[in-house]
Amino acid sequence: MEHIHIIIEKLDRIESKLDGKHSNKFLSINQVSKLTSLSTSTIRRGIKKGQLKCSRRLGKLLFQESDVRKWINC
Repeated sequence: MEHIHIIIEKLDRIESKLDGKHSNKFLSINQVSKLTSLSTSTIRRGIKKGQLKCSRRLGKLLFQESDVRKWINC
């Protein structure tokens, strides 16, 4: 039964990508804070614990929107 749930989840993700609802743009820490309603301190703790992936390009933290959405849904 668990396999069916996983398949349905994957199909939902594929469908949302095809519909153009799911973008994977880069977000700043302030944009992540607004999107999640979490403080920047909480976001930094998620990074430190290895729960949230980020890039340190151009001297600032950048997050892929898909990674942020996965993190808040866990």
